[in-house]
Amino acid sequence: MSIIATNIKKTFGAYTALEGVSLNVPAGKLVALLGPSGSGKTTLLRIIAGLEFADEGSGRIEFHGEDVTETPAGKRGVGFVFQHYALFRHMTVAQNIAFGLTVRPRKERPPQKEIDARVQELLKLIQLEDLGNRFPTQLSGGQRQRVALARALAVQPKVLLLDEPFGALDARVRKDLRRWLRHFQREIGITTIFVTHDQEEALELADEVVVMNNAKIEQVGTPQEVYDRPSTPFVIEFLGNVNRFAALGHPLHGAGSDVLYVRPHDVDIQRDYHGEHGIRVRVQHVFSAGNYGRIALIRADNGETIDAELSRVRLAELSLQVGDEVWVVFRHIRLFPAGAFSERDVATDDAIPATLDAGRGI
Repeated sequence: MSIIATNIKKTFGAYTALEGVSLNVPAGKLVALLGPSGSGKTTLLRIIAGLEFADEGSGRIEFHGEDVTETPAGKRGVGFVFQHYALFRHMTVAQNIAFGLTVRPRKERPPQKEIDARVQELLKLIQLEDLGNRFPTQLSGGQRQRVALARALAVQPKVLLLDEPFGALDARVRKDLRRWLRHFQREIGITTIFVTHDQEEALELADEVVVMNNAKIEQVGTPQEVYDRPSTPFVIEFLGNVNRFAALGHPLHGAGSDVLYVRPHDVDIQRDYHGEHGIRVRVQHVFSAGNYGRIALIRADNGETIDAELSRVRLAELSLQVGDEVWVVFRHIRLFPAGAFSERDVATDDAIPATLDAGRGI
């Protein structure tokens, strides 16, 4: 079931939540709406669900080519999962899952035998088949979220919409549940959109990431595309750690004012450097407790901080100590004209300058 949202505008009084947003979600895909608080992602999800409506005279929502713009939520065939589960405490797990079927009008309600079979099928799918008689308070947070997913799926929705589904869980449970949801979604093949502000979550889970900011979509692409080929300064700054510098008159592009970005893992540290394009720095801090080392460096010429990430093997080879003076060379940089939203992507090596300011001959 594909989803198409076209020119969606939504205001709340003087506040603009969405400003002409359009989105195309292919059938069967898992798509993340990613952005900071106030970017419009939850409002867009609620409009797709039918829980909110776009401003009068604007926007169109289609499910598999069918216009559902004016269709109320209960008629759209949407399964919606909230951050805080919204399970009924006085009902067992099985009763919670069956709720959407048991409250249907008598003429539309399946026989009890079919409802029970559907509940057992879903309990097995969410790997809680032995917990149907428990109450929500007897489950862990991750288990309760699985029950919320099963309840949404019990009515056999056309699409599944998740609003910050892991936001109330601790880091370890979130990571485990993310893996489970990825496998779960692929197994059932339902078109799914989930809202998150967690970059790692979006990049790990989604087939496609929609990066939102200030009521607009900044970029749409696969996780690799939005991370490796960011189309705006906001995207590169929002997706992971990045060093940012002013790059006046960069030698690769002549005169003009650029903003230069380099990811910490693209910063190479060398004890001895004899080329023309290294930058002299001093080691400020070394953090080595993890899968990789993180090093804070200070430029010798102007005091700017540069963050670097190295493998544990490379960190051991360098044997860095606070106060050491070393050199850095950038493997890969990204340049944006100041105030503009087009990116220039530059791979660097010893043959191509990777300096921040060629005019100063660093």
